[in-house]
Amino acid sequence: MKKCILLFLTVVLVLSLMACSSAPTSGTSDNLEGDLEDILASVYENADLDGYFAEFVVDGLYVQEINEENIEYHLGSKAITYKEAIASEPVMSTSAYSLCLVRVEEGAEIESIMSEIKDNVDPMKWVCVGVDPANIFVDHVGDVIILIMSDEQGDKLMDSFLALGA
Repeated sequence: MKKCILLFLTVVLVLSLMACSSAPTSGTSDNLEGDLEDILASVYENADLDGYFAEFVVDGLYVQEINEENIEYHLGSKAITYKEAIASEPVMSTSAYSLCLVRVEEGAEIESIMSEIKDNVDPMKWVCVGVDPANIFVDHVGDVIILIMSDEQGDKLMDSFLALGA
């Protein structure tokens, strides 16, 4: 009888511990917190960038809101629906570089939006310079899509962004 009670209490204890686990119960907790400029700052801060580019991030880039007038230039298509979006690009540079963050509406078909961006963004949008199409990176964490066009730093920036969702 004592063994049955002990076994029962052990099962109750195990079930109680499982019920109190810290695993998220809602898909909304997978979304990145903060505004897009804070997320962008975290991406740059945590990326293992080359010395020159790390300085360039501080002194040579500006952030611009993506709106209906410039969405096609930055993301390649006017058909993209989003909640908010920003672009981080050089003030002036001889190298092609762009990083865009796009927060989509809740319930949006994020894979479809990412495909729309990847298929339509122009790797030669800078006229005199461009990036190799293989160096166009598009991914997402939660409700935020990132587009990186960079021949040199794309992998490092993408790793930094994806780590925000870990």
